[in-house]
Amino acid sequence: MDPLLEGGAAIQERDYTLIIDKSNDMCISSSSIGSRAWDLMQDSMIRLATECEKLDLDGLTVYLFSDYFQRYDRVTSTDLAQIFLENQPSGKTNLADALQDAINNYFQRRALKIAKPNGETILVITAGEIEEPERVKQIIISASNNLEQDEELGISLIQVGDKPEVTKFFKLLDNQLQAVGAKFDICNTVTIMDLENMNLSDVLINAIFG
Repeated sequence: MDPLLEGGAAIQERDYTLIIDKSNDMCISSSSIGSRAWDLMQDSMIRLATECEKLDLDGLTVYLFSDYFQRYDRVTSTDLAQIFLENQPSGKTNLADALQDAINNYFQRRALKIAKPNGETILVITAGEIEEPERVKQIIISASNNLEQDEELGISLIQVGDKPEVTKFFKLLDNQLQAVGAKFDICNTVTIMDLENMNLSDVLINAIFG
C-alpha cells in the first residue's frame, strides 16, 4: 500500500511548501551527521518532494533562504534536484523573510478562494541558528491568529544536525506558542535523522496535527 494513502483525507487536497536553508551553516559537518548538512538533507528532501507531489499535483512551492530568499513555483522532485545542483550554501540564516512570504502567499490564495480545501503544509529545513528569532516567532503567532481552524496551516520544523540553539528554539515554537498568544499550536519539530526512520505519511500528518 502507498504509505501516503494511509494518511487519509487530511494530507490530500493540500498545498505543500518547502523552505530550505542554504546559509553557511549548511556547510557544517558534525560527528552526529558525518557530512555537510547541505549534502545530507538533499536525498531526504527529494524523497519527501517525490511523495508530496503525488498529493499536490500542480507542483510544490520551494524557497531557498540565506541573506535573501529565492522562490520557485510549481516544482517537481526532478526540478528540486536541479535546484540543488545550481546552488551552494552561503550567507546568513534569514528564515523570517522566506517564511513571511510563504504565509502571505497562503493567505492571499485563501482570500481569492484558490487555496486547496484542506489548507497548506510548510516544511522548514535548517541547520543554523535563526536570525531574528523573535520575528520568526511573531510571524507564526500572527499566522495562527488568522486561521479559521488549527489544521488549516501546519508548519514542520526539520533540524539538520544537532546545534543546541536550534533545538531549543524549535522546541519553543513547538510547545510554547499558545502560552504567549497563539490561537493554535501549528508547529511541530523533527530532526533529519528522525525523518529517515519515519513513514512519510507520519511526517505529513505530524505537520498538521503535531
